[in-house]
Amino acid sequence: MVMLDQFLNIAASQRDEFRVNGHLLVRGILGEEEIAVFRQRVVDAVKRQSREKRRLPEKGIYGRAFGQMVNLWRTDEGIRRFVLSKRFGKVAADLLGVANVRIYHDHALFKEAGGRATYWHQDQYYWPLDTADTVTMAMALTDQHIDMGMFVFATGSHKYGTIMDPKLSSEPDGTYRKYIRERQFSLSRPAGMRAGDATWHYGNTVHHTSANLSDKRREMMTITYMADGARVAQPMHPSQVNELNMWLNGLPPGRLAVSENNPLVL
Repeated sequence: MVMLDQFLNIAASQRDEFRVNGHLLVRGILGEEEIAVFRQRVVDAVKRQSREKRRLPEKGIYGRAFGQMVNLWRTDEGIRRFVLSKRFGKVAADLLGVANVRIYHDHALFKEAGGRATYWHQDQYYWPLDTADTVTMAMALTDQHIDMGMFVFATGSHKYGTIMDPKLSSEPDGTYRKYIRERQFSLSRPAGMRAGDATWHYGNTVHHTSANLSDKRREMMTITYMADGARVAQPMHPSQVNELNMWLNGLPPGRLAVSENNPLVL
């Protein structure tokens, strides 16, 4: 049984790079045997849970960007071992500079061949949390090259907090593009990733994913962590109200609320 309990040491130079740039690529977090086992569990779980029957051209704008399933760890014991692994959690804690972390959620993000680019955004904008100590791991489940819809990061953008004011713009993507130009952030994305490699980014790092121009599906599994002790905060706008309502009015499959019963303690 593959447990993923063995820790992965993050060098001080990697921690420094992450905190300066707001993103980091870590190679070889999972080995070939490990990724083969867990990739198949994720693919099988997505097939079981998905109700999407439309072809790519028939989907809406959001659906043409990627297919997603939230918190598969609640549906499959194998994925639970993956998402709650101490190996991943220790990296998250080290990068954030905290002793312990908790899971916010996981996402299976599959971008079909021909899938469109996603909009520029900051994840933190949507989360009603009292902390910005959040980090997301995006792991490649298969080998990927630059044309398959990689994450693209605006380097250093995390240093300025959550910049979107919903009262000022009805076009978030345009607002973020203007912000990137005005601040002259350099853009960075991996030239390629092997299965088991992962990028990590702060919740406030401005990013998007490019279009999948290849003839293969891009398969990624993401896990978002928050510093231990984080709590739900007063929502600041409708998107956060919607997020909070999901917690209060019956969690959809896979959503994990902040709770003393669900810690990931390392």
